[in-house]
Amino acid sequence: MPSRHHVLITDGIHQAAVDILQPHCEVTVKNKLSADELTGLLGSLSGMMVRSATRVTDETIAHAPGLKIIGRAGVGTDNIDLKAATRHGIIVVNSPGGNTEAAAEHTMGMIFALARRIPVADKAVKAGGWRDKSMTGVELRGKTLGIVGFGKIGRRVARVFQRVGMTVLVHDPFLSESVAQELNVTPVELAELYAQSDFITLHAPKLPETEKMLNTEAFAQMKDGVRLVNCARGSLIDETALAEAIGAGKVAGAALDVFNSEPPALDTPLFAYSDQLITTPHLGASTEEAQINVAVDIAEQFIEFFEKGTAQNAVNIPALRYEFIEPVKAYLPMAEVLGNFIRQLSSSGAVQLELTAHGDYAQHNLQPVLLAALKGFLSHAREGVNYVNALLVAEEEGIAVKESRAPKSSKNLYTNLLTLTLTTDKAAYSVSGSVLSDEMFRIVEVNGYPANLEASRYLLLCPHTDQPGMVGQIANILGQHHINISAMDVARQGQAAGGESIMIFNLDDPVGEAVLEQIKTVGGVLRAKFIELPV
Repeated sequence: MPSRHHVLITDGIHQAAVDILQPHCEVTVKNKLSADELTGLLGSLSGMMVRSATRVTDETIAHAPGLKIIGRAGVGTDNIDLKAATRHGIIVVNSPGGNTEAAAEHTMGMIFALARRIPVADKAVKAGGWRDKSMTGVELRGKTLGIVGFGKIGRRVARVFQRVGMTVLVHDPFLSESVAQELNVTPVELAELYAQSDFITLHAPKLPETEKMLNTEAFAQMKDGVRLVNCARGSLIDETALAEAIGAGKVAGAALDVFNSEPPALDTPLFAYSDQLITTPHLGASTEEAQINVAVDIAEQFIEFFEKGTAQNAVNIPALRYEFIEPVKAYLPMAEVLGNFIRQLSSSGAVQLELTAHGDYAQHNLQPVLLAALKGFLSHAREGVNYVNALLVAEEEGIAVKESRAPKSSKNLYTNLLTLTLTTDKAAYSVSGSVLSDEMFRIVEVNGYPANLEASRYLLLCPHTDQPGMVGQIANILGQHHINISAMDVARQGQAAGGESIMIFNLDDPVGEAVLEQIKTVGGVLRAKFIELPV
């Protein structure tokens, strides 16, 4: 790392994170921060590591000009303004796997407690009572468990209750048939899961389409006497509708670790049914082991990001994951240069930028490459563009972004090519490049002209009529102004002399407007374009 980054750790994140980061970063630990204290620290921060207590808002981010990464030690990122972070080019990461076992075990405990009425029995004994009919539970063996959302936690829960003797139904739109068969679960539509399940446990993410998915209509589709568990997201359940379903006898019991508002208000209608309701205060990840796991996971992601620019669990830009970037990392510098190059070729408003991968390049995930090209394209005229916010900036500027693949290249002798095609409101432009080694690439086509061009800092492009003496005249003008030529390339479209050709000079010095105007006066010169690349 070129300099020590400053990372703020809040919300009681385990000491393991501090121990991992300190050799690499300056670390400040503040478990409880007032708004003023937080604002005072923001100006120097490269990273923030939080749990659920600290809210990272648009205003927070606006006061942190050097902030590059925000880490949530856990799964949910509700307390982080993802749109604001993306707009400012800040990556947000989480730790979805660190508390898997803890969350799964908490869910299991809730199901067992719900089935055997354990909280009711505990309360009665402590009040001097003893066994009565209100404590009679149900056996799980032979019952049907419906799991909504079948990620790591849902799968862990399924394995345990299959061994108990339950039939497991699953609803997850992303679950493949082969995985369902391998795990011996039955994928069903949501309505069928509601209708057949004796117990339902929720493990779905917070999305617009999942908000209050358990509502009055959903409860009406369920079995009478169904029991519900939610250790996922409070927003998944309409709590008023749940209270009404409990009151009507539709729902025999519910176990909730999460709520619409946390902590829940004491006058919530749910609390009128305390004997049918088990509640815990968002304890799903609250084990010593889980706290260590998420702290270690997030700290290691911070170091990975600071050192390599990648992040395994990027929330707002998944293309920055290591497994996506590693196969294409040699293409990224070239894609960024091609983007910057093609932006300077044009002189009018951009409508669409398309990346086409030819040959072996087409086999890879192109998102990181597309982001690199966009970064180069947009950075020519706008500051603060990076891999995180490039797509958002393009959208704000009304630029359509497209990617395509071609198994073989029909345009060039190079078998592996990246081609950028820019459509503006007046014309279309294209530029292609090929990677020769991990540290070397060439620009091999410019607007249909074949080339073999090193991407040096200063370039001069002169489309001209193909006739004798043209190169000498341009070189003479450059010499008059003490501009040294380090290399050059000449190409023409087609084989016949006398058509349009192009000369491209690699220069050691920039070309001013006066020199360009002089070059344009040479007979046969069609255009003259000076390009400065970020290399």
